[in-house]
Amino acid sequence: MSMVLVTDLDGTLLGGTRNDRERLRDALAHHPDVVLVFATGRGASSVRELLHDPLVPRPRWIIGDVGATVLDGTDFTPLGPVQDALRAGWPGAGPVRAALRRFPGLVYQHGVVQDGRCSYHLARDRLTDALTSAVEALGCAWVYSADRYFDVLPPTASKGNALRALAAELGWQRREILVAGDSLNDLSLFRIGTHGVVVPGAEPALLAALADTPLVHRPAGAGAAGIHAALQRLGWLPAAERTVVAKRPAFAERRGSARPGSGRPGSARPGSGRPDSGCPGRGGCDAGGRYSLVVAYHRPPLHWDGDDWRPPSSPNGILPTLTSAFAGGLPGIWVTSSVGGTAQADRPHPAGLPLSAVPIDADTWTGYFHRACKEALWPVLMSEPERLVLNGRAWADYRAVNVGFARHIDARAAPGATVWLHDYNLWLVPGLLRRLRPDLRTGLFHHTPFPAPETFAALPVAAELRRSLAGLDWAGFHTADFAARFRRTLAGLPDPPRTAVHPLGVDRSAVEALVRRRARPPLPAGVRVVLSVERLDYAKAPVQKVDAFERLLAGRPELRGRTAFRLVCPPPEPGITAYDLTRRHLERRVAEVNSIWARGSWRPVEYLPHRLSATGVIDEYLAADVLWVTSFQDGMNLTAKEFVAARSSSSRRSADPGVLVLSRHTGAAAELGGAALLTDPHSPEDLTAVLGRALDLPLADRRARMERLSELLGREQPAEWAARIVRAIGACPAPAAPPAR
Repeated sequence: MSMVLVTDLDGTLLGGTRNDRERLRDALAHHPDVVLVFATGRGASSVRELLHDPLVPRPRWIIGDVGATVLDGTDFTPLGPVQDALRAGWPGAGPVRAALRRFPGLVYQHGVVQDGRCSYHLARDRLTDALTSAVEALGCAWVYSADRYFDVLPPTASKGNALRALAAELGWQRREILVAGDSLNDLSLFRIGTHGVVVPGAEPALLAALADTPLVHRPAGAGAAGIHAALQRLGWLPAAERTVVAKRPAFAERRGSARPGSGRPGSARPGSGRPDSGCPGRGGCDAGGRYSLVVAYHRPPLHWDGDDWRPPSSPNGILPTLTSAFAGGLPGIWVTSSVGGTAQADRPHPAGLPLSAVPIDADTWTGYFHRACKEALWPVLMSEPERLVLNGRAWADYRAVNVGFARHIDARAAPGATVWLHDYNLWLVPGLLRRLRPDLRTGLFHHTPFPAPETFAALPVAAELRRSLAGLDWAGFHTADFAARFRRTLAGLPDPPRTAVHPLGVDRSAVEALVRRRARPPLPAGVRVVLSVERLDYAKAPVQKVDAFERLLAGRPELRGRTAFRLVCPPPEPGITAYDLTRRHLERRVAEVNSIWARGSWRPVEYLPHRLSATGVIDEYLAADVLWVTSFQDGMNLTAKEFVAARSSSSRRSADPGVLVLSRHTGAAAELGGAALLTDPHSPEDLTAVLGRALDLPLADRRARMERLSELLGREQPAEWAARIVRAIGACPAPAAPPAR
């Protein structure tokens, strides 16, 4: 659910005392999940000038020129399709003014910049049928307000029609909208059937027109005070204003609910039975239940499988890393998500993890993760912007989730605390925190690649994201190249964040312990295995690998019946349609290659479309002759590092160590490229040639390369990596003094 305030300016948002306006401005600043829309007769240049007033809150959207203009409030760019539809049939200012010159009572407002409309002064006694008929003969609409303003508009333009179109574009429902106004040119807003507030001093004709409208609130306070009272009445602001509020209608939590994990200060963590505000025995927690370190990642470290909470199958990756770091004494709290209501949140989970959940309803999660993250941001991160799909509703959900995380962090962060965010899923949180809590030191680690500036610019929301990322104090990456791309993307913005390179490793001790308990599984005599272990994703080039392997079989008959490509490729989370085409194409190519080349019991491609346990993955590593990693883009690729850890462990040194074939475009290549065989997945011929070379590599060469890979891998524990990053963020220059709490 969204919360949208659509307000007129003069006499409404700008009305009331200075204290009233300041109070409303601060309330909106501390509740950024209330989307602010200006609906005004002013044009864009007038609104820009108005925003220099420190008492005027910044709008997210602007309906200007009495409904003929719709702008993005972050950069003042027109919302093209919506604005074009509203202006359809507009003959232009010249023909309108020429046709109306014969009416001497009309005085054109020369001092007002107008776009897509013509505005006049007109006395009430000069508003005649002849004038309105002349306007209608032009195919235009008109509105008269405040006994002095006569606006000629495109035939379908009005504040109300503009709001209808904007709501349809962004997926807002009528119950999620509050409109506020004071004159007849606001009447069309109230006709939509949303919540409304008419402020004291409103035009009598507006009051008369809305006399019997039950959804319209008529507060006692003027201007900004009336709007504030209406927001409180709806429950969008708390009755007693404070810096932090608990209500987040974009998420599953509801006012009055005291269920565990509701996210309010003092509520219990999901199933923990302990309040996350009291933090008994937790390091880094002050007497007020706030933490000196807040870590935020959109995924929880455990998932409910229907019977019990389960950790990730792999001992490596960011979830096991953070789990290990907190278990090892990292002070602070871990802010994560709880999706889909109370069923999971109420299940008891293993103690010891200081979790604090942001509840998110299933529909919002779908728009946020399945659509905005995977269909819009992910293609750009993978340098494939042609795959980008973004709609307004999905981006509204992305904003809503980021607002929820920012508010949750605000409520739990002590003055001057360190905040460590993770990945592109929370890209809007830095800007929100800079606005809410300028006292915090905020860092973000990018586990994904970071695209080149020109690729990043393909995002329709690139400007909004750049502004938010500029609110960071620190940004971390797996490679120097990704860090350099980030700096170039933010070039020109004032006070850019520090950048650093901290490649994540694997828990070699955990991998080696698994290896010691496993024996190399039996294989058909003489069959060599080329292995890939990866989730289904077009960025991993699974179809291209099947094609390359078929080319190898076609060119080298001696490999037929003696070499198999084993592709362990579990599906993504249900509901992500972005990978459906890749899955269908992959399954078709596997079937085609096996149909053409299979002999007896030998199939050239063994496709396993399901997830394996940690021990199952280790078995695959130990059985493989080649690990084949071919990502078009990859932030790191811990699979490659796990393979090295498994095959170079002390219990495996006397055996054939196998060969690592690694894409040049993975973060791991920056560390391991000197000993792995590097390949370019963008070149079909190179994929085939390098794989053939790997199969032909002499045993002595394989052993020398694996020994060097083991040295390059190092033995830093992931928990040590996490502690280094927390120290790096905390070492940033001291921010502004903390706000009063």
